[in-house]
Amino acid sequence: MGDGALSVWEKSSTARTVPAARPRKLSKVPFVELADGRLQGVVSSGSDIGRVYVSSVESTTYAFTCSTNNNRPCGGTRGWFCNHIRALIAEAVFQYGVERVARYLKVEVSGEAADADSVTDAMTATRPAQDGSSAAAQVFSRFLRHLAYLELAPTTAPLPEMQWFPTTRAVA
Repeated sequence: MGDGALSVWEKSSTARTVPAARPRKLSKVPFVELADGRLQGVVSSGSDIGRVYVSSVESTTYAFTCSTNNNRPCGGTRGWFCNHIRALIAEAVFQYGVERVARYLKVEVSGEAADADSVTDAMTATRPAQDGSSAAAQVFSRFLRHLAYLELAPTTAPLPEMQWFPTTRAVA
């Protein structure tokens, strides 16, 4: 992919965007990110439409946490990954690809048939601990901020809150 394939915005941006591996459905896991040394995101409840779970897995140690958006602990995390964390891992692999997720989390997966299950199995084989400190507030805040951008009307004008990004041709 040469410069001819990049849009004007991508050419003038100081940070490269990484396209998703594949488009995904947002009903089960509306928000997933690799940030702050964690795989973290928001997972919809299977039983209550008004409830979401904020889940995360630390890189390297695979310490995990899962709680509701109002900081109540998940009933499924009894010393192992709950279904919310498994869904988060599956969606991260779907969005970013197995190689990128494994590299970020520092998980050793082998074989050409590596998938979300092999990443999950490799992490659970180390018997990770449940993380006592929760980053749920930060993750949920990012999710809400993400939703706020979706409510904006489409425009090509710059957003005032994004003005702190320097232009590529700025003179110091």
